Amino acid sequence: MKILAAQTCALAREAISAPAPADDDEKEARSNRVTYAQGVELYTEYALCHRRRGAPRRRSGPVGRPRAANPKSKYLTDTYGLYFHDLQQMGAAAEIPDVAEKALENFPDNDDALAVLAEAALNHKRNDRALSYAKRLTAVLNRHCRPEGMSAADWERKRGAELASGHWIAGVVEAGKGTYSEADKDLRTSLPLVAGNDARTATALFYLGLANYQLGKMTLKKAQVLEGVKFSQQAAAIQGPLAQQAWHNAQVMKDEAARMR
Repeated sequence: MKILAAQTCALAREAISAPAPADDDEKEARSNRVTYAQGVELYTEYALCHRRRGAPRRRSGPVGRPRAANPKSKYLTDTYGLYFHDLQQMGAAAEIPDVAEKALENFPDNDDALAVLAEAALNHKRNDRALSYAKRLTAVLNRHCRPEGMSAADWERKRGAELASGHWIAGVVEAGKGTYSEADKDLRTSLPLVAGNDARTATALFYLGLANYQLGKMTLKKAQVLEGVKFSQQAAAIQGPLAQQAWHNAQVMKDEAARMR
């Protein structure tokens, strides 16, 4: 199929690029041939990309990068998530960020690549890059429709996981940068999406506590400081590296609230 699709695509492109005839009677026939050839070219792109989507995931041996006759084919963008999965399964996860960077050159709105790069940047403490990728990711997901061939349930799971990652990363970085209003919005959005992941839930609650405490102090709103107390107490109730500091923060915040009118 790979061989035949490539050969067919070459023939279609040859027909598309053929010189226009001088005879007016031939022009309409050529126009029809070109329209048909363009449809054939598009179908070869679909066939090559659909082949990858339907192929079984391999656990050993080389994995080919996503390819199509047209490197900017609209069908190619949906294959990167499967390719990243292949690399992960084969123990080649270190290659994934480089592939994701290449993917964005042709597909700047590829959500799989943006999610990979946001996580990688955060893990390497490249916070500005992490924030940029995370914001791009959530913006893309909020305007993208379900990909062709993906069930509604699968799309909602994938979209939910990527939105969780994008808002959580953005909120954590924003809290660290002291942009507390933005951090509060992103972390509140992420909270129901990261449910079931104790580490991410604890982190979201921890920084929500700090953000609301700081915002409450700046605006002299006791109710918001008390929200900071609530979030900090919830973070302290989750076992992990942030629990003790969250408990200490809650006590400081309660004392501050007690001094406010």
